Amino acid sequence: MADYKIKVRRYQPESGKGPYWEEFNVDLEPSLAVLDGLLQAKDRDDGSLAVRCSCRAAICGSCGMKINGQSGLGCKTQIGEAQELANKKASAAGAAVDNAPIVIEPMGNMPVVKDLVTDMESTHWTKIRRVTPWLLPHGEAPEREYIVEPESMIDITQSMACIQCGACVSSCLSMEADPDFIGPAALAKAYRFVGDPRDAETHERLHDLADDPHGIYDCTHCFSCIDACPKGVAPMDQIMRLRRMAGEEGIEDPNSGHDHELAFVKIIEKKGTLDESLLLQESFAPGVKGKLKPSKRAIKEMLGSLPTAIRGIKSGKMRSLSKLIPGVHHKLPDQDDVKAIYAHAEEHNEEFNLYIKGEEGELIDENVEQGIQRSTDPDTAQEVKNG
Repeated sequence: MADYKIKVRRYQPESGKGPYWEEFNVDLEPSLAVLDGLLQAKDRDDGSLAVRCSCRAAICGSCGMKINGQSGLGCKTQIGEAQELANKKASAAGAAVDNAPIVIEPMGNMPVVKDLVTDMESTHWTKIRRVTPWLLPHGEAPEREYIVEPESMIDITQSMACIQCGACVSSCLSMEADPDFIGPAALAKAYRFVGDPRDAETHERLHDLADDPHGIYDCTHCFSCIDACPKGVAPMDQIMRLRRMAGEEGIEDPNSGHDHELAFVKIIEKKGTLDESLLLQESFAPGVKGKLKPSKRAIKEMLGSLPTAIRGIKSGKMRSLSKLIPGVHHKLPDQDDVKAIYAHAEEHNEEFNLYIKGEEGELIDENVEQGIQRSTDPDTAQEVKNG
């Protein structure tokens, strides 16, 4: 047994007081979970401590919480590992602590009901329903069930692994900035049906999610949802797949997200580095024609971006003249190498799902289980993480 100190953010609405911190001492084996520590504190010290849990096996998704600032499952996080992280954070802050308190908080981006219990209905489940989380097939229903080849379902197995714990929602930085953002969990669920061969509303779903200003182009690629997800769903990857499919369908979006993506790729291919001033122009007024005869929307968007540019100058991000004038930013040397990377990407543009084991019965090594994917092309051995 080892002694641990857990520091819990409490909120008792019936008391009429605001949130406060309370510490509990627990003694557990290091291999047991943070949730075990909370339940021990509830049993021994304060029965009013509210925590939501059920299976205690990382299956039901009930015990989502923030541990040392990181969103995850209380039942899956070992208390010994949580102690190590708490000590590292204390040491990084300049405190010489060997037994720092393990900080436990309710999930973020959701209203707190009591202590560690959050209102998932108002945020998480409302957004899940927003993406129409059921199949929309055409034609008359079959006598028994819709039958498809197992291989055609491989692409959505990753998003199907979601247990709706809300950890990705809790950690999402985009939702902090824009609470109306549909969110990583709901968009991962959306891909589960967009990628399902039995669904007949793929274009309509993609148009809906791309046209919504709080939809697929509201994600800022912070990777927080990937780090938080306890089941390897990688919601950001599913969002990127939705974007890719929307772009291939030629769907325009009010955020110019697809145009921004194309401009980014074009500039990197040409210069090997990002010319941020040119990126703005190419996103809203692409090409020579777009700049000579900009649309009303392009003019509006360019003028609307001026405050952002001014903030960049004031903050020191844009210190040099080359960062202020579009097209002046230098090229990196070895452009042939950059072009070779693009050529390779075009030639090997297959995307493989997390759960693909190999080709024609051949198993890929154990890295697949850790979220690493390997190209099945024998000429390449490049590994990429989550697509």
